[in-house]
Amino acid sequence: MSREIDDFLTMLAAERGAAANTLSAYRRDLEGAEEAIGPLIAAQAEGLASLGEAWAGLAASSLARKCSALRQFFGFLVDEGLRADDPSPALPRPRSRRPLPRLLGHGEVEALFARAEDEAGTDRAEAVRLLVLLELLYGSGLRATELVSLPLAAVPRDAPFLNVTGKGGQQRLVPVSSRARAALSRWLALRPEGGRHLFPSTGRQGHLTRVRLFQLLRALAARAGIDPEKVSPHVLRHAFATHLLEGGADLRVLQTLLGHADISTTQIYTHVDSARLVALVNARHPLAVRAGQV
Repeated sequence: MSREIDDFLTMLAAERGAAANTLSAYRRDLEGAEEAIGPLIAAQAEGLASLGEAWAGLAASSLARKCSALRQFFGFLVDEGLRADDPSPALPRPRSRRPLPRLLGHGEVEALFARAEDEAGTDRAEAVRLLVLLELLYGSGLRATELVSLPLAAVPRDAPFLNVTGKGGQQRLVPVSSRARAALSRWLALRPEGGRHLFPSTGRQGHLTRVRLFQLLRALAARAGIDPEKVSPHVLRHAFATHLLEGGADLRVLQTLLGHADISTTQIYTHVDSARLVALVNARHPLAVRAGQV
């Protein structure tokens, strides 16, 4: 492995908190490219373009990952002054776009909440817990693993934020709505004593499992009259992101809220409302505003 690749992976680990699996994948991709075209520090556009033939049998997702690793690597070389140019535009393009996430409409989300709130009105611990889980998935956009493994210490007494540890051990502050905080207060009053997790369990992990969360949400969907196949923790996270973007949220803010290391991961949500984005440009761009004043 070249020294530049080693330095690049060290940067990913130190500055972006990249997980071990991510680093291993990037290592394989970059070393494989060097085997095909020689040292990347001296690679030219022609060499990168030739990788299309070498990678012809790969799935579109694998090709996209390899190209992403190389683009980030060449960006690193330019940033560090190790290269004056970035040849990555010559990389082959994936044959198809990344599939769009499954989505829930506003009406379906409202139906889920209506059912969960109605059931939580009984103050049964399980029902209140489910309402909190729903509030944090859709209201804060947490990943399933982040949610079920939340420690009690992640819930500050007064601040409207959760301290969340995401992929690669990266920590971020996630805002919690006033209604979610109210549901959290109800749950803390009913939560079984003991354990360090917000959602404790007697199982080996000591907290609610991702599988059980999935089951609870699908059962709630069925009771709310929604096709259970449409509902999962990840779908609710997608709904959080999509509906925020529809409401005018900035993509960089959304990236921070979701805990994405790369803005390209967040950009998939720009499909949600093309007409609204066009209208936003027409209404807010300085030239459009000036034309309206003439």
